[in-house]
Amino acid sequence: MRFSSNVKPFVLLLIVGIFLLLGYVHYSFFNERLNWVWCEASNRDIPVDEDQRNTRYVHYSFFNERLNWVWCEASNRDIPVDEDQRNTSLSKPIFRSRVQNIVSPERLLYNQPSVLVGRTDVMAVTPWLAPIVWQGTFDPDLVDIIYKSMNLTIATTVFAVGKYVRFLRDFLETAEKHFMVDFRVRYYVFTDRPDDVPSVNMSQGRHLSVIQVPGSNRWQEISARRMEIIQTAIERQISREADYIFCLDVDSKFHARWGAESLGRLVAVIHPWFYQATRDHFTYERRPASTAYIPMDEGDYYYAGAVFGGFVEDVYTLTKVCRNQLEEDARNSIEAAWQEESHLNRYLLYNKPSKLLSPEYQWDDTKTKTKEVKVIRFSTVIKNYAEIRPNV
Repeated sequence: MRFSSNVKPFVLLLIVGIFLLLGYVHYSFFNERLNWVWCEASNRDIPVDEDQRNTRYVHYSFFNERLNWVWCEASNRDIPVDEDQRNTSLSKPIFRSRVQNIVSPERLLYNQPSVLVGRTDVMAVTPWLAPIVWQGTFDPDLVDIIYKSMNLTIATTVFAVGKYVRFLRDFLETAEKHFMVDFRVRYYVFTDRPDDVPSVNMSQGRHLSVIQVPGSNRWQEISARRMEIIQTAIERQISREADYIFCLDVDSKFHARWGAESLGRLVAVIHPWFYQATRDHFTYERRPASTAYIPMDEGDYYYAGAVFGGFVEDVYTLTKVCRNQLEEDARNSIEAAWQEESHLNRYLLYNKPSKLLSPEYQWDDTKTKTKEVKVIRFSTVIKNYAEIRPNV
């Protein structure tokens, strides 16, 4: 077909317009279709609780890349969730937001900090620049005011299995006097004797949940299952209810302030019996056959299994890794020297804690107080192991 020279520009313009129109129609159709596809929930279980009636979390992939979590309004597409899904734990739960700036109120008066004056008898920082918290290294009033403005909730897990339930009253009553005072705290008590859990008066904003777990004829098994139970509790409940978490031993008491100075991404406490020892004297797991194995020439500090904590998400990762290692050892018929404490030390050697608590935060009542320890905040009580442990 031949066109005159006067018509050709109009024909070319018409062809370009048609292509642009087709491109717009194709883009609109493709984009809308993506919106529907991204809201599909068939590739991932979706948790829904009472606080999520109008919102659905979904996870999608595009061009084989994992993308971010997105919100899909239920009004746009109804995503079916049956009753079984409500109680199903996910491999990675949804955690509360907890990244906040350190903000101090204006006109707050406190002692001027110094770079020349302070504790000289102890180390207050690790080689990887994590602080070690000792009495005299922080301003308690300033720290609490800063963190209280963040509107935080701190979870606290404790196991009161078998005869250990007898220690629960002292633990809770002293915690109400000294632990994270004026903060919101949720205690999670794991026990095989729920009827023996004492009634303790809680301050405003503090709550107690009792979670029944099986008992055992071996205290080692109770110790080994601790990581698994905490991991499961975080998946099912704690991840929605708290920003930070501390996992503590029940056969202990609080004696003095334990406040916001202890909060951090991943927190460990230095064992009171080993803070003066060299690494070759640490009771790490030394058998290469165990997944908790640490060679003789490695090690930073020896951490107590009685206290660890941090952001809920970071503690979840810790417990999941330690649980998997404990289960692998069990399949290979090996039990680490100090069960979960051995695996905790292995994890923290290669996943450095962001904050360390001095032995003030985990003393032992059988040990004489040393000059470095100015105050005992939390300690393991004296007890007869042969009487309270089932297989000693």
